[in-house]
Amino acid sequence: MKVNLDEKFGLFSEVYAPKLVAGLNDYDIKIVKIKGEFVWHTHDETDELFLVLDGKLTIQLRDGDVELGPREMYVVPRGVEHCPIADEVASVMLIEPRGTVNTGGAGGDMTKAPEAI
Repeated sequence: MKVNLDEKFGLFSEVYAPKLVAGLNDYDIKIVKIKGEFVWHTHDETDELFLVLDGKLTIQLRDGDVELGPREMYVVPRGVEHCPIADEVASVMLIEPRGTVNTGGAGGDMTKAPEAI
């Protein structure tokens, strides 16, 4: 299945609302727009891959921040507390096991199931 990511990103404007664009074995491939600060959270059962497609993203970690620009990625190891933040809108791809909750164990108002687009 061919997916045009620019087209998919053009279909929505909300931030921190993950969109499901494909699946790979037992993994979801999601896209999300990030602006502002998310919530501090962990994923105890899985690593989480962030691939920045456009913009700049900071992944805050308790022992130091990771700064990412376009076409840079970072894998947050399972169990590591982190908090994504962006001053301006960043377009990001996430790859994680199907069913992974975006806020990990933190829960709260920012918890959103991915919507297929």
